[in-house]
Amino acid sequence: MPFVRIMTGGRYSEMQKKQISDILHQALTETFAVPAQDRFHFFECFAAGDRYVDRHYLSPGRTEGAILFNIVAGKPRSDEQKAALYRQLAAQLNEKMGINGGDVMVVIQFTAAEDWSFSGGIRYQP
Repeated sequence: MPFVRIMTGGRYSEMQKKQISDILHQALTETFAVPAQDRFHFFECFAAGDRYVDRHYLSPGRTEGAILFNIVAGKPRSDEQKAALYRQLAAQLNEKMGINGGDVMVVIQFTAAEDWSFSGGIRYQP
């Protein structure tokens, strides 16, 4: 049950954002044990003066097209699953959209089941 904030500059079209979401969701289902119907992706697009990103910190180089995926997940995943997600997401964004791997940053945070309410004010219970 990941909740994902996808933060970008303003350069991606609605069609491109849908494609980014599709690529992310495929990577999550294939590497992160996420059910196919479990998709909660929210885009936040920032103007140039609303985001400041170091172009070279732990990266071969970022452009104005840099994307930050902030994934909040409801159960822990193994180091292997996390590494597979990072690899597949960057590779597929590059292959299908020409987005350079240096422009792909991922941050994963884990929470417990009781930290979620999916609707109606009811606490999630697995």
